[in-house]
Amino acid sequence: MLTAAARGVDFSKIICSTCEGGSMGVSDRIHQMRLAFPSMAASSVQTRNEALANIAKALQENSEKIFAANALDMQAAREAGVAATVQKRLRYDEGKLAENLDQLSGLQKLPDPVGRTLLARELDEGLVLRRVTCPIGVIGVIFEARPDALVQISSLCIKSGNCAVLKGGRETMHTNAVLFSLIHQAATRAGLPSEALLQVESHSEIDELLGCDQDIDLLIPRGSNGFVRYIMDNTKIPVMGHSAGICHVYVDKAADQDMAVRVLVDAKTQYPAVCNAAETLLVDRAIAAEFLPKAARGLAEKGARLRGTQEVLDLLANVDGIPAPELMGDDEFGTEYGDLVMSCKVVDGVREAVEHINRWGSHHTDSIVTADDEAAETFMSLVDSAGVYRNCSTRFADGYRYGFGAEVGISTGKLHARGPVGLDGLVTYKYRLVGHGDVVADFAEGRRHFHFRDLED
Repeated sequence: MLTAAARGVDFSKIICSTCEGGSMGVSDRIHQMRLAFPSMAASSVQTRNEALANIAKALQENSEKIFAANALDMQAAREAGVAATVQKRLRYDEGKLAENLDQLSGLQKLPDPVGRTLLARELDEGLVLRRVTCPIGVIGVIFEARPDALVQISSLCIKSGNCAVLKGGRETMHTNAVLFSLIHQAATRAGLPSEALLQVESHSEIDELLGCDQDIDLLIPRGSNGFVRYIMDNTKIPVMGHSAGICHVYVDKAADQDMAVRVLVDAKTQYPAVCNAAETLLVDRAIAAEFLPKAARGLAEKGARLRGTQEVLDLLANVDGIPAPELMGDDEFGTEYGDLVMSCKVVDGVREAVEHINRWGSHHTDSIVTADDEAAETFMSLVDSAGVYRNCSTRFADGYRYGFGAEVGISTGKLHARGPVGLDGLVTYKYRLVGHGDVVADFAEGRRHFHFRDLED
């Protein structure tokens, strides 16, 4: 039986140290954060990068404390009978630490997203308009399961000059408490406002957080379909994210079938519990009899099984060495398994595949495997998703793998940010207009005229 005392870690002190507001409620502490935001937004990129370097150092120097805390969370998960695929998401080990350290290093090397001039235009002589990037403000991120997400999210918010309210799942409460304490201390030590980061711990505080529409500019939920839908339905705060991850792999008649199996198996089994894992396999009818047995065997080798239509079951009826496919109804293709299970359907070519994806998909990420350029272009043009891929796994839908340093989440919406949301998705812009006593009356009465000349800035 592992105990905190046995590892020499007093988690109660760590947890209390993250709630600097004392007896203040969540809404009061978030309001303090709103007041501190201008100082955070005005911080230099050197200060923000120093904070990231401090965080990396703190994580390395306190790795044993983090792992001890995570051991408690993992033990509780095992005792509660949490599924093995979910337990994988709860784990914070040497591998997760190494990933976070790589992300922190990558973020420090990226250019400052704040203060970039997107447009410079002279409206008339001496009257110059600029559109300049700036932080969004106070961002609330509510996430389930993955403690490494806390490091990603807080570091992205720091680099982009935003304040962050962080609410992690109770299933990793010990890990989150240690991580947040280290991150908060490291950021403050660099000179960032103490109020720039806040951890909300109690489940009962979520509703209070959702009511802070006067102080929080954006909410980013990360978790299950039901969890995200609850957030969207119970707040006036703008929400960015996705409520489901129904990703598809379509294998076209012109596919290299060995390549298709490789892509499919990775998309489904490399990490089945995450939102960019493929949930549905679509196969062109022209190759279904030949390809489906190969696909089923490749998935079975990794412990995965298929559910399919009657046509799929008939094509796999006499295939040895695979789990018997389960019959599924035509109304079940919106199922997000998050496990080693995959829906399967045979379609008449790329057009029917597109129609199926746009009907049942979640607009997240979908992939075609084909050697036919025309089929690929049809798929990538017509599939209405944030990510459309050719000949590669849906698991590439990730901010770190896109070179964003990390991500706060993936958005399937079309406003502000879409796909993996990195630094660019955490800034907005403002218009700066500089003149010399200019007034609109001069233009309205014809004494002056706009000439709109774009400048190099």
